[in-house]
Order: sequence, then C-alpha cells, then structure tokens
Amino acid sequence: EVQLQASGGGLVQAGGSLRLSCATSGFTFDDYAIGWFRQAPGKEREGVSSIRSTINSILYADSVKGRFTISSDNAKNMVYLQMNNLKPEDTAVYYCAADPLARTLWVFEYEYWGQGTQVTVSS
Repeated sequence: EVQLQASGGGLVQAGGSLRLSCATSGFTFDDYAIGWFRQAPGKEREGVSSIRSTINSILYADSVKGRFTISSDNAKNMVYLQMNNLKPEDTAVYYCAADPLARTLWVFEYEYWGQGTQVTVSS
C-alpha cells in the first residue's frame, strides 16, 4: 500500500524558514516522482515542487523559485522541502504526492496523496 505522510508545518513569521518532510512507503521510491503541493483557503490546490531523483529532474513553481529547495534521501525514502524567506502568501496546507508517470506539477498527474501539514506565515 502506497503511503505518504507530510510533516514539519507550523507557524512562522514572514522571512522565516521551515523544512517539510514527506515519509513514503509501499512503492519503489526510485521509480516515482514525488511532488509538493499546497492549498490555501478558497483556492485550488497548486503544485509547488517535484523531484524524480533518478533522472535529476526537479521542478519549481515560479512563485517559489529561489526560496524553496526540494531534496530527497533515497536510502530513507524521504523527500524534503526547505522553505526560506517565507511570505504570508505561502500560507496553506502542504501535501506530498507520488506518481510513477508524473512529469509536471499538475495536480491531476499524481495518484497517491498524503495528508497535509499546515504552514502559516504571519506578516
């Protein structure tokens, strides 16, 4: 059974940093793209970043480029999202998701989803 669990959210002031973690199990980690997504109140879920480590493929949404960094630890089946210089508009529930065929940050490309972790950035 494919399982993903996001953690690491919290409350931070604007300009601060958080590191999200996504623990995965139940699939061959190297064969999947792992993505981070977020959903703010009243808005649609959007892609933030994704990684497919075996082909060194990393994607970022324009809104987070230069501030967020995605990484993976293949030995631990973990994916991380380092978020720096956080802004109030980054406030959202953050989800990690996985799919063996995903090539973009489109939500519908990802089949497996974990529960979210809340990130709140105060101004």
